[in-house]
Amino acid sequence: MTNYAKRKIKFNVFRFNSETDHLPYYKEYEMEVSQDEVVLDILNRIKWEFDGSFSYRRSCRHGICGSCAIKVNGKPVLSCKENVFHLVEMFGEELTLDPQDEKRAIKDMVIDKKNFWNKYESVKPYLVAEVQEHPNHENIVSQKESNKIDDADYCIECGNCFYACPAVKANDDYIGPAALLKAFRFNADVRDNAKKERLEIVNEPGFGVWDCVKCYECAEACPKDLSPINKITKLHNQIFENKQAINNVATRHAVGFKSSIKKHGILDEGELVRYSEGNIGVLKHIPEAVSMWKKGKLIMPWKMPSSKNMDEIKKLVDIASTVDF
Repeated sequence: MTNYAKRKIKFNVFRFNSETDHLPYYKEYEMEVSQDEVVLDILNRIKWEFDGSFSYRRSCRHGICGSCAIKVNGKPVLSCKENVFHLVEMFGEELTLDPQDEKRAIKDMVIDKKNFWNKYESVKPYLVAEVQEHPNHENIVSQKESNKIDDADYCIECGNCFYACPAVKANDDYIGPAALLKAFRFNADVRDNAKKERLEIVNEPGFGVWDCVKCYECAEACPKDLSPINKITKLHNQIFENKQAINNVATRHAVGFKSSIKKHGILDEGELVRYSEGNIGVLKHIPEAVSMWKKGKLIMPWKMPSSKNMDEIKKLVDIASTVDF
């Protein structure tokens, strides 16, 4: 008989009932946990052994439905996939369990995900194609064409990337990484006919791809290792490829970034701001510029150095540039 290691672990658990509580609170539960238990086992045990009113979502227990997503010590996890001992090694023997978004809590770990699903639906997250009602043969997609989807079809819509995204927190209009990943998934599908329409949707300033701040929190949060940020970058490229880029601060920032690397091998922060926002736009950034200059992070244009091996850097930029800006 196998002997499993056990540890006594303290769990501080977010509790809140929107029908009876004015404010949320944390309740402490201490239990002996074995090395094979995942976070979902802990949620089950809290309900079965301590408090039958404790609420949370769950379904498949196989990491494919996305229902049981929560946060442990601020880390977005899929409860049925995350081993408790691994979390203890990361955070210690006191773990805090929170819902994905405390402000949207309905009851304990259960949140109102209307904002997530409304934004998700806005990008037409389904195949748009003329389909024969009674086809004579299969619509076969080659392996090469299928690879273009880049595993984006494995997204389980758990919402971890969405609720981990700082841009979503700062901008109520931003649709977030899950919706953008799904827009890419169908735009990359050779059978789909709504590519131009989706790109118009995600190209909207304040709403779509240009409001991603490239923090990579979505990549860290994804339980399927899909890296939504990479798909967002590919949507940028699709917008340029399809000649749908609008001349605004966001697109000029992308063009200016590439131009700076090709010219100097490093990023010219000051010139990038001027290129993106114009000479007048630079004025509003003077306080930040002064602060950066004092700390040696801003170089005057006439002192801007160039990297070594510039010929090689220029070749690399040209090779990596699959899109004509």
